[in-house]
Amino acid sequence: MRLTISKSSRVAVLLAASALALTACGSGSSSDGGSQAADNELGLVTPGTLTVCSDIPYPPFEFEKDGQYTGFDMDMVGEIAKGLDLELKVQDVGFDGLQSGVVLNAGQCDMGASAITITEERKKNLAFTEPYYDSLQSLLVPAGSDIKTIDDLSGKSVGVQQGTTGEKYTRENAPSDAEIRAYPSDGELFPALQSGGVDAVLQDLPVNLGHLENGKYEVVQEFKTDEQYGFAMKKEGTEALLKAVDGQLKDLRDSGKYQEIYDKYFKQ
Repeated sequence: MRLTISKSSRVAVLLAASALALTACGSGSSSDGGSQAADNELGLVTPGTLTVCSDIPYPPFEFEKDGQYTGFDMDMVGEIAKGLDLELKVQDVGFDGLQSGVVLNAGQCDMGASAITITEERKKNLAFTEPYYDSLQSLLVPAGSDIKTIDDLSGKSVGVQQGTTGEKYTRENAPSDAEIRAYPSDGELFPALQSGGVDAVLQDLPVNLGHLENGKYEVVQEFKTDEQYGFAMKKEGTEALLKAVDGQLKDLRDSGKYQEIYDKYFKQ
């Protein structure tokens, strides 16, 4: 696998971890003709490159550390690209445009990897891989808050990320007099809680668990919503790529690599 560096106003490249870097030396073994044919079969935006769109930061799934994109999703797509003998390029985009299908259907990238819950509504505009992660929603508050359940949000303000299933769950289940404030990403959402701009945050459990700050904040309630994440692609013309990525997901599970990546970010 080969990694390239490319920058624009909203484009960054995943500088992969050492496991990915080690594969760079062997990526040139196939002939140009064979590689080109494979690329054409997958219908990639840029031949030889898997271009992935993600809304960053959203730890522990995608975030920047030491100038590199990392996280559960990033490690997963890195391994998928490596298995397909492709370079990997990551574009930072807004989540709303990603989950709605606008970004992918416009041909900006090949695949969306951004903790995207598979829903029937999203399936109208997107194609999804097999699920790769099961998730819960949760309620995060400052330690010592009198908010203990979602019902305690009556007369309070709660922050959510715009366009997410967490926002949908909050609007359907919070008290009618709760003030729901939607933010573009976790990069604005959690600081709103830190500054007192909202009284609580309702979003994916793994993300909230990353914001506990040694007891300064606490998750007071979890919500079982039967959500599963999938990698997203445009609705039409991605059959070959979808099959190839699903094959890589199966290989990652069978080899134990999936569990290794999972334990890196979620093992308690």
